[in-house]
Amino acid sequence: MMQMETHDFSKTSTFDYELPKELIAQDPVEPRDSARLLVVRRNSFEREHKIFRDIVDYLRKGDLLVLNDTKVIPARLEGVKKNGGAKCELFFLRPSGGEATSHEWISLVRPGRKLPEGTCVEIGGAVDVTVGERLEDGLRKVSFPADCDPFAVIHQYGETPLPHYITNTHSTPDQYQTVYAKDEQENSVASPTAGLHFTKELLSEISEKGVGVAFVTLQVGLGTFRPVKTENVAEHIMHEEYCEISAETARRIAETKQNGGRIVAVGTTVVRTLESFAKEYGEVRPGTLDTRLFITPGFDFKVIDALITNFHLPKSTLMMLVSAFGGYDAIMSAYKEAVEKRYRFFSFGDAMFIC
Repeated sequence: MMQMETHDFSKTSTFDYELPKELIAQDPVEPRDSARLLVVRRNSFEREHKIFRDIVDYLRKGDLLVLNDTKVIPARLEGVKKNGGAKCELFFLRPSGGEATSHEWISLVRPGRKLPEGTCVEIGGAVDVTVGERLEDGLRKVSFPADCDPFAVIHQYGETPLPHYITNTHSTPDQYQTVYAKDEQENSVASPTAGLHFTKELLSEISEKGVGVAFVTLQVGLGTFRPVKTENVAEHIMHEEYCEISAETARRIAETKQNGGRIVAVGTTVVRTLESFAKEYGEVRPGTLDTRLFITPGFDFKVIDALITNFHLPKSTLMMLVSAFGGYDAIMSAYKEAVEKRYRFFSFGDAMFIC
């Protein structure tokens, strides 16, 4: 075990680290499971350097691998103001009220100051939408015509919204989707990127070893890519995200726990889903939640036993989450070594297994 130092976890700067810009991955590796894998023991300096497909060697018969089956929508659309012809951008986050059939969507619009309430924007030279009222955090309501299908418009004219730090990519939209993303769960504006490393063949190999595979859904929204702008961690407000657990997944989690297996979360979205249900109900049960769970060091994990995750942005909420689970000193030391050994960082980068 490692000797723990004293740190001020109330400060965002505590979760900062130096990252050379050239280590920010612009493209995914092919095949997906050939990314590098840093295995980190919780609260320990013990580490191993592997390839992602080696993850099968670290999973045990009786474990349960839990994946987020959400799918990314092509949410970024270009438009033109009907009055004046100026170009603008609409970023559709989710239907208003959570109803998939809603013609009113919660959106980001740019330039927001030049799009007052009531502005009509033409998309693709064919569809007119109306920019509506201003909401918190710069969000707006945008209304589609009653006689059109918003999802059809988004699919026809939209682009997959890659993170802002991916600026020179040759990737395709399919490369930003997991191989297990489900069409009926197409409701995220960012990918659950820890899952990008899995191939169908690797998942089959994992199942053949006797490891269970189960799914939850968390609709990845604005909170995933909004930075922490406050130095006091407690002042940061997490954006609400919808998550869902099926009866089958809840049952398998309970059985795995009872039989001594580990719950292995694939990605921070799975962590937040499972731990949100445990915090709300005292257990993982079937149902839906709108979660604002903000996990920082000192959090009492009730469900997950291991975590597969990517390398996260400095001073981000995800950096705080992995530090809470793996142990701050262990994680910061692992990140330092990952930089020294030229690992690839962020969404299209390499992976870490914290166990």
